[in-house]
Amino acid sequence: MTQAPDPSAPLPGAAATEPDAPLAATEALLCFNLYAASHAFIRLYAPYLERLSLTYPQFLVLLLLHEKDGQGVGEIGRALSMETNTLSPLLKRMQGAGLLDRVRSQADERRVEIRLTEVGRTRATEAAEVPGCIARDGGMTEERYHQSLATLRALRREIAETEARAQSRVEGDQR
Repeated sequence: MTQAPDPSAPLPGAAATEPDAPLAATEALLCFNLYAASHAFIRLYAPYLERLSLTYPQFLVLLLLHEKDGQGVGEIGRALSMETNTLSPLLKRMQGAGLLDRVRSQADERRVEIRLTEVGRTRATEAAEVPGCIARDGGMTEERYHQSLATLRALRREIAETEARAQSRVEGDQR
C-alpha cells in the first residue's frame, strides 16, 4: 500500500526551503496550489490522451457524453464549467474529427443535441479507461483518492457559494 506524501515536504519543481522557513508568496496561496495542481494533472493525462488524439477538454466532453449522450451545449457547459464561447469551437473541432454530431431534437426542433458518432463512442470507451491507468501508474490509494475528491468537491461548493454571495453584494451595491 502506498503512503501519502508528507504535505510539508517540498513539491517537485519548487525551491527547497528550510523546515521553518515561510512559504514563498505563491506557495502560500490556495488558488495558486489549485492552479498548479490542475496543470500537473493535465500534464499527467497528456501521454494517455495523445495516444487517443484528444486534448484534455475533448476528453472531458467524451466522458460526459459517454455517460449521457444527446446533451445540449448548455448542459455540457454547465457540467464542465465551460463558457459557450469556449465550448462551441471545441465541439466544432470534435465534430470535424468525426467524434460527434449535432442533431436536432425530435421532441423540440429548437434544441440541438450533441451525440457521439460510432468513432466517438469507441474513443469514449477507450478514454474512460484513462483515469484507472493513471491511478494504477500513480500509486494513489483508493482511500486517498476518495479523500482528495471529497475535499475538492467541498471546496468547489464553498467557492461557488462565496461567488454567489459576492455577486449578490455587487448587485446590491449597484442599486
